Amino acid sequence: MNPVTTRSTAEATESIGGAIAGSTAETICESISQEIENRRNLLLDYSHALHADPEISGDEHRAAERTRTILREAGFSFDDVQPSAPTALSARSGDSDFVVTFCVEYDALPDIGHACGHNVNAAAALGAALALAPLADRLGLTIHVLGTPSEETHGGKVDLIEEGFFTRTHAAAMAHASAYDSAGNSSLALNAWTASYTGVAAHAAGSPSSGTNALDAVHIAQTAIAVARQQLPPRSIVSTVISRGGDAINIIPDHTELIVEMRSPRSEDLDVINDRVEKCLRAGALATDCGIAIEAQGHTFADLRQNHDLVHAYVSAMADRGREIPTDAEAVASTDMGNVSHVVPSIHPLIGYEVDGAVNHNRAFAAHGTSASADLAVLDAAYGLARAMATAASDEALRSRLVEQHRARDIGA
Repeated sequence: MNPVTTRSTAEATESIGGAIAGSTAETICESISQEIENRRNLLLDYSHALHADPEISGDEHRAAERTRTILREAGFSFDDVQPSAPTALSARSGDSDFVVTFCVEYDALPDIGHACGHNVNAAAALGAALALAPLADRLGLTIHVLGTPSEETHGGKVDLIEEGFFTRTHAAAMAHASAYDSAGNSSLALNAWTASYTGVAAHAAGSPSSGTNALDAVHIAQTAIAVARQQLPPRSIVSTVISRGGDAINIIPDHTELIVEMRSPRSEDLDVINDRVEKCLRAGALATDCGIAIEAQGHTFADLRQNHDLVHAYVSAMADRGREIPTDAEAVASTDMGNVSHVVPSIHPLIGYEVDGAVNHNRAFAAHGTSASADLAVLDAAYGLARAMATAASDEALRSRLVEQHRARDIGA
C-alpha cells in the first residue's frame, strides 16, 4: 500500500461539497482523521481480537458482544427492538431524520478463520461510525450501526432488510478486505439449492433390478447441467457437489443429495439460470423414476449496485490517505450487501493490503489479516467511509437526492 499523504486544503475538502464553508469542511476532515487516530489502538485491538477468535456464521456471539461494548462505551444507544438473530445488533448516535448505516460484518469461515478478512471489514465500519458520531449534530445526521452476521452462509443482511432495520436508512456503507483497492465494483447474484433424490435400496449384486438408483439421478442431473451451460446467459456460473452419494458399495443408493450453486452478474439473469437448472434437476428424477425435493440454501443474493455519488465521495476521500482508488464495475464474488444496495443507496469498496499473492477464502489470506498493511487498511477504510457519509449529509444536492430516493421508496412500499 502507498504511505499516507496529505493533500491541500482545497483538495481535501472538495468532496465535502459546497454546502458548508471551506473552513468548516476542513474542520470536518480533520475531526474525522483525528477521531480515527485517537481510536487507533481500540480499532486495531478489535480487529485483532476478531481475527484471533473466529466465529462462524450465526455463532458470532463474542464478536457481537465486543461490538456492543465498544458502541456502549462510545455513547451509542441501542434500538428498543433488536434483530431476531442473537448475533445481530442495531445501535444509533444522533437524532436526525437523515440516517446513514454502517454494516459491521464479523463472521468467519469454518476451519480457516478470517480468510475473507471480515475482521478488517468490521473494524473499518465500526471505526467510521465512531469517527462520525461526534459530528452528528453538526452534519444533521444519525449514525446507525448494524451488526450483520452470517454473510458467508444464508445472508444475514437480507433478514435485517426483511425485519425493517434499513427502513429509515438514506445511505449504507461498508468496506471489504481484498488484495487490492477498488470502488464501484459489482458482485455476482447468487443462490443455492440442495436437490434430494429418493430411490429404492436393493442388493447391488443379488437383486439390482429391484432397486431404483438415486445416484443415477444425480449423474443425469449433473450431465444435463453441463450440457445446458452453453445456452445460459453470458458469465453464468453453475457449480455442483455431491454431498451424499450413497451409504455402501453393495447397496443401490436410495437417498442422494446434490448441492448446486448458481451465480450471474445480473439478478435478472439469475432467474433464467434457476429455471433451466431446476429442469435439469427434475430431469434426473424423471429419467430414473426417483422422487425429488429441492430446498433453497439461504437467501438469494442480489448483484451489488453501488451508488455513483457515494463512490465518488469515497474515492476522493481516500486520496487523502495516499490511495488512488480505481473504479471498476466488474462483478467480484457475491455478497448480501447486494440486497442492501437494491433497497438503499450503498457503497461496498474493496480495501487492499499486502497478502503475498493469496486469495480470499484461503488460509494464506487469513494469515495476513493482522499485518501492519491490514491494520493500515482498517484505518484508511474507516476514514474513507466516514468521509463519504459526511459528504452524503453535507452536500445539499446529494442529500436531497438521497432524501428523494428514500421518499420514493416509502411511497413504493
